[in-house]
Amino acid sequence: MRRIQEGEEKTIVAQTEQRLRALLLRGMDGDEIAYRDFLQASATHLRAFLRRRLSRWPDEVEDLVQESLLALHNQRMTYHRDAPLTAWMYAIARYKLIDWLRRHARHEGLNDSLEDVSELFSTADTDGSEARRDLEQVLAMLPEQQRAAILHTKIGGLSVREAAAAMRISEASVKVAVHRGLKTLATRLQSGES
Repeated sequence: MRRIQEGEEKTIVAQTEQRLRALLLRGMDGDEIAYRDFLQASATHLRAFLRRRLSRWPDEVEDLVQESLLALHNQRMTYHRDAPLTAWMYAIARYKLIDWLRRHARHEGLNDSLEDVSELFSTADTDGSEARRDLEQVLAMLPEQQRAAILHTKIGGLSVREAAAAMRISEASVKVAVHRGLKTLATRLQSGES
């Protein structure tokens, strides 16, 4: 069962990468709707990426998401079409975060060097494996249908219709499974249950 979950998660991550890459490439080729969809989907991923690194400054996350999106837009022509897209995106966000930390340190009169906050900047492999492990633990609390619905819609970025087709259930069942699954997770996580 665990191998199936790992396989599903890898598939969802790969599908997300392919979906984002396809939207960006279509956008770069002139499809304005695809480009807008790329920026909206990217905002979700960047928000999660930055939220983990700015847990002490949650109010700054949105500003950095917007700065990162602007940098993605301004630097979109530097993206190599055969390179992994999310690595490129996260590198840009990481540079924006470093700039913010430098400004913040100067503004606050802090004398800490960036080496002192190096735990904020781990490699993409480490981030990915930690995130996958955390995600596995959290989703393991749920029944199969709720877990799959959340994986497809919230992690994989599929629409409710696409998730319903993939899971071979009704759209209403997907919505209910996601709602109940998220509610269960919120209750368990708030109570410290694992």
